[in-house]
Amino acid sequence: MSQSSQQADICLILEGAYPFVSGGVSSWMHDMIKGQPDLTFHLVALTPEREQPELRYELPENVIGFDVTPLQLRSSGGRRMRKLDRLFEALEDPLSRLLSRGELSDLAEVMAILKQEKGELGTAQLLDSEAAWRLTERLYVKLLPGASFLDFFWSWRALMGGLFQMLLTPLPQARAYHTISTGYAGLLAARARIETNRPAILTEHGIYTNERRIEIAMADWLHERAPTGFSLKRAKRDLREFWIDAFRSYARVAYQAIDPIVTLYTGNQIMQRRDGAPESALRVIPNGVDYGRFSRIERDQAARPPQIALIGRVVPIKDVKTYIRAAAVLKQRFPDLVAYVMGPDEEDPVYAKECRTLAAHLGVSDTVQFTGSVKLDDYLGQLDAIALTSLSEAQPLVVLEAGAAGVPSVTTDVGCCRELIFGQASEDPPFGAGGAVTAGADPEATANALGAILADPARRTAMGKAMQQRVKASYDKPDILAVYNELYWNAARAPDLGTVQTTSDAPAQRPQIEEAA
Repeated sequence: MSQSSQQADICLILEGAYPFVSGGVSSWMHDMIKGQPDLTFHLVALTPEREQPELRYELPENVIGFDVTPLQLRSSGGRRMRKLDRLFEALEDPLSRLLSRGELSDLAEVMAILKQEKGELGTAQLLDSEAAWRLTERLYVKLLPGASFLDFFWSWRALMGGLFQMLLTPLPQARAYHTISTGYAGLLAARARIETNRPAILTEHGIYTNERRIEIAMADWLHERAPTGFSLKRAKRDLREFWIDAFRSYARVAYQAIDPIVTLYTGNQIMQRRDGAPESALRVIPNGVDYGRFSRIERDQAARPPQIALIGRVVPIKDVKTYIRAAAVLKQRFPDLVAYVMGPDEEDPVYAKECRTLAAHLGVSDTVQFTGSVKLDDYLGQLDAIALTSLSEAQPLVVLEAGAAGVPSVTTDVGCCRELIFGQASEDPPFGAGGAVTAGADPEATANALGAILADPARRTAMGKAMQQRVKASYDKPDILAVYNELYWNAARAPDLGTVQTTSDAPAQRPQIEEAA
């Protein structure tokens, strides 16, 4: 429920993050809001469940409105409406296009059709009615013939529940809208741009569609069933591809509606262009960290066991298991090693339990210490290196925070980690290596890189100094906050932009993109 009806300068649209998830993007968002005291914000937090999660942050005073919106269509919907078949006949073609290779014009058409309905729409009409069932049958034949209808039904229902919720939930009034991802948050921002004619901004840390690809590939519940007929030909699309295509289409729609499209480093723009982002909207603004705060942390010079840490959520995409296996290898060389896992573990309790079981199986339960969420300032002074074994990242803040404190990092070759560790080409003179980069899911390589740092104090000191210099020069938070302040004020003060381009006749809005593998 909204806490304020006052128009905010910026409406922030957040999916699966702030203020209910700690660390990473959420920390960045919290600091961004606090760092803009001359602006007011209204938060729209999208959550997977109807029950509001526990707040992980105290909202800053310049947050004047806060809506919690579940990614499920509201169960209400008033009386059952007549002529629902006519509604779904009108929705069939634009919904089919939107889920397969969507354009902004398809979203606008769906919005216009829903807006024409006089009665209240909810699950009773849009998901549970006989007319909705008949639409599901028709779209199954169009979108995923040959696959399990039961699997299609539940996937369709999940995707449509989120889509319809984004188009029917009350939209806060603001001078500008800012989403931190595509996906459902991107759909809501695209709707805001169409409905209000106000500017919309997108900042992608990780690329949402890429992260969904990884999750879908790893999902046990999304499987390709064995063929039930005699055909030797594989179906054109399976259930995984259906989900991936839907999220790519949602991204495509958001990219066509939003300008600017900000990301943290140029490598992300390759994926943005592939999914339809126009070149003219692309912009790079890196993350920043509080260099002054972290650089003041004193190094613990006392004799102590070697200490390393993985700082992040205990979830599969962080590949904590590779870190645990690397710690087991390192312990053979450094018997008194302490290997912290610093981050919340409640997001995926099953995976967290598997990690602890693995540590016990490898005989490193005493070495690998799960601390939960901690204040980094209390640990960074005694850490010799941090490890980041993630399968996907954009520009991990922990590498910058540790670097500002003079702690080198060993990372997988994801996101802009290579750029953080070795510097950009424009770095003149170069500061030198701030750690090492390894292949993903390679415990031996991770252990070897960490071992080289632990065994050579002079090298470790030089790497820490290089990271400090790099963070101060390119990633200091006050500099980044100033860039966003200008971006926000330009959007908030802009005149109404007029009707957004929703036709598909502009070549920049119809790039050729590869088909899902």
